[in-house]
Amino acid sequence: MALYDAVRGLELEVEAFSTERRETAVSTDFTRVTLRERGRMTFADYSRRLDEYGFEDYRRWAFESAGLDLALRQNGLSLGRALGREYRPVRFVVSTRLEIRPWLELYPELEFKLDPTSEWSDEHMREIAATGRVRVLDLKGQYHGTVVDQPPDPRLYRAVVETFPEAIIEDPALTDETREALRGAEQRLSWDAPIHSVADIEERNPRYVNIKPSRFGAVERLLDAVDHCAAREITMYGGGQFELGVGRLHIQALASLFYAGAPNDVAPGEYNEGGARPGLPQSPLPAPDRLGL
Repeated sequence: MALYDAVRGLELEVEAFSTERRETAVSTDFTRVTLRERGRMTFADYSRRLDEYGFEDYRRWAFESAGLDLALRQNGLSLGRALGREYRPVRFVVSTRLEIRPWLELYPELEFKLDPTSEWSDEHMREIAATGRVRVLDLKGQYHGTVVDQPPDPRLYRAVVETFPEAIIEDPALTDETREALRGAEQRLSWDAPIHSVADIEERNPRYVNIKPSRFGAVERLLDAVDHCAAREITMYGGGQFELGVGRLHIQALASLFYAGAPNDVAPGEYNEGGARPGLPQSPLPAPDRLGL
């Protein structure tokens, strides 16, 4: 049975609707800011009603995840119980553009996802690699017109391949020159920004995929992608888009159910709110124990 079939028929009742603004400044120079359907319906009906609003995927996910959470809680279920799956402790990596060594002085076991840039020297990369704690390198080659764009750079790509021989390499920009620079590392390539559906995964036929719920938008699209990857033994790891409040808990719960042992970019929000400091939660996070998503 497809995963979505286990939740599509759940009934929910939306009695009221309200929002409050949440925001946090993050290190990549932007601020993240956070439907009025009511009545009794199935979750699938609720999702279909959202089609009429034309939301961007990340906004759609906010309503989809809230609706699924409500449906589960009104039926006395956790998502794990609804799907017949067990929650597991969640391994996470810290995604940062800051120097990682101050973090490692406090937390030697932390793992990292980093964004290499053309400004990185070979010596700098060797120093970072020597820590042995880098698991994913995001080349940002699939971003265009954003503050994090990293144009294709064959020198950088070649250095990444050679200096970090075991790391996952995410979102390269593929040109004749960068393909040559990536030669031999094709099985380490992963995709994130272009992935919004099963069709996007099929187009790339990857070994790794970053599953960001907010890129899929609809719960059905997300769960279909998880089914697809599981059936084809594509390694999944979780990611987020600076979710605030309960949103971060939602993507951690999904990681717990489907890819708990992967290098998940789902670190608690405290890691996005300042530099290295004592007292932060450590990996793995405890398995969730609550109703809802």
